Amino acid sequence: MPDVLTPQQRHRCMSHIRSKATKPEMAVRRWLWAHGYRYRLNVKSVPGKPDIVMRKYRTAIFVNGCFWHGHERCKLFVLPKTNTEFWQAKIEQNRTRDTRIYDELMLAGWQVIVIWQCNLTKQKLDPTMQQVAVTLNQNLLKIIK
Repeated sequence: MPDVLTPQQRHRCMSHIRSKATKPEMAVRRWLWAHGYRYRLNVKSVPGKPDIVMRKYRTAIFVNGCFWHGHERCKLFVLPKTNTEFWQAKIEQNRTRDTRIYDELMLAGWQVIVIWQCNLTKQKLDPTMQQVAVTLNQNLLKIIK
């Protein structure tokens, strides 16, 4: 089925998709700040420029969109029916890059937390973030020892 939008309309739509300060990322940031966790954003000196960097906990947090990062078995990830080869390649490149970056960070002594967009709904936000808090506190204990 052909695209229902003109190339100019499609370009305009796609150009408005943000990579920083997305709604899921903002939800995570607000929760962390409200619970006393302090962080830096997109630190260039940390491999992969994580969404949230918590040096005290030696932890990098990535807030991944289910579609853009190909979250398997997730209702938010549906491969488009048009231009399928492009999207398959794009999402596979994203997955490969993500894996490489996570490995680099872990080799450098960082802990990596990946939070998926589907786990940040109103019902799931607090339980998800409570688990993140537990992980952060465990990371801090490892550093102190």
